[in-house]
Amino acid sequence: MINVLQLGAIDYQTGLRLQERLVQLRKDGRIGDVLLLLEHTPVITLGRNARASNVLGSPESLAERGVEVFECDRGGDVTFHGPGQLVGYPIFDLRGFPSTEARRKTLGAVDYVRRLEEVLIRTCADFDIPAQRIPTLTGVWTTNSHVGTAASGCAVEQNSTVGSTEAKIAAIGVHISRGVTSHGFALNVNTDLDYFNLIVPCGIVSKPVTSMKKELEREISTQDVAHSISRNFGVVFQSQMLWLDTLDALLGHSIGVPMHPPTGLRRLHKEEDTFWA
Repeated sequence: MINVLQLGAIDYQTGLRLQERLVQLRKDGRIGDVLLLLEHTPVITLGRNARASNVLGSPESLAERGVEVFECDRGGDVTFHGPGQLVGYPIFDLRGFPSTEARRKTLGAVDYVRRLEEVLIRTCADFDIPAQRIPTLTGVWTTNSHVGTAASGCAVEQNSTVGSTEAKIAAIGVHISRGVTSHGFALNVNTDLDYFNLIVPCGIVSKPVTSMKKELEREISTQDVAHSISRNFGVVFQSQMLWLDTLDALLGHSIGVPMHPPTGLRRLHKEEDTFWA
């Protein structure tokens, strides 16, 4: 079973503290697998392989836009998190998931990342957005992108034509310690793509960034996307999904980190306390 907690909008530092606490509790066997769904206030994060030169915005311009900068221990390069983007942090013990690789009994790092990509590809398909993997690159990409001279966060030639090209709709960066995962994915739902002009996303200069809103040319309900992600996690990881209102419901007592209960989701599904997918 995977417990799902929707936290609303929180700053990145609070998200890091919460992940660290839950990872330790998962290692100690005090909680089960947890999927955190949330939005972050504007922040640029640098993974273990990040180059500082991929942050294009000056400290002054970042401060003007209220964008924080954090280094973290996830894989990958530079990325942006902010409003309108649905971030997922799975705190999973991979030893509890069977592997599809013949040489392994339990889920390995590469297989785990492929499954995260599959969840996001299926979620995009739920909204009629064709998405795919690209060999040698991590993340999820759409080929039906309205790409031109609009802000993309990458160095796109000014005479780029509007049409079919790969554009990144979801980024993935994970950390695994003693089999327990942290960090995860970021799916651009209604994200302001202008923020990506402040960085070279994931260090890739040749491909633009897109969002579900840009692909469909309309606003998307983040709650609907969260519900789709939960359902697809259940399918891909072959687990039941249990929505919880609070961290207290996960542990039975407070662990000292506040969160916002997903009242909108309860209204959406007309449930009093929890929702099974």
